[in-house]
Amino acid sequence: MRIMKTNIVNYFDDKDYADPIERVIDIGGKLLGLEGQSINIILVDNEEIHSLNRQYRDKDYPTDVLTFPDGYLHHLGDVFIAMETCAEQAERLGHSFRRELGFLTVHGFLHTLGYDHQTIEDEKVMVDLQEQILYKANLHR
Repeated sequence: MRIMKTNIVNYFDDKDYADPIERVIDIGGKLLGLEGQSINIILVDNEEIHSLNRQYRDKDYPTDVLTFPDGYLHHLGDVFIAMETCAEQAERLGHSFRRELGFLTVHGFLHTLGYDHQTIEDEKVMVDLQEQILYKANLHR
């Protein structure tokens, strides 16, 4: 049974990435008491995320994940994930693509809820939640 409604829009390729995405969203939703909420996860290439980063953050480079919180009714917001960057980071960090996709998803998910990493204290809270969710999802390093 799904805890949250996760809308996955794949503009990157024709593969199915639902399992790690839905797994971390449901675990995070249950952990944080978010039953009945929805979130959009949009999978894009580096060119598209670069364009979004430039347009909305005035940063002229691609990034791995961008979050646009909503909070309207029961919708948390939109999380854009750069799939090429996801694969590159997984390889560089020496863990699976599934683990990196789960990490980027939960990272963006937490940003839709207002979690951030601007201070050491805030980063610790966010990292602890991320690791707890990833551990429960069996997406270990």
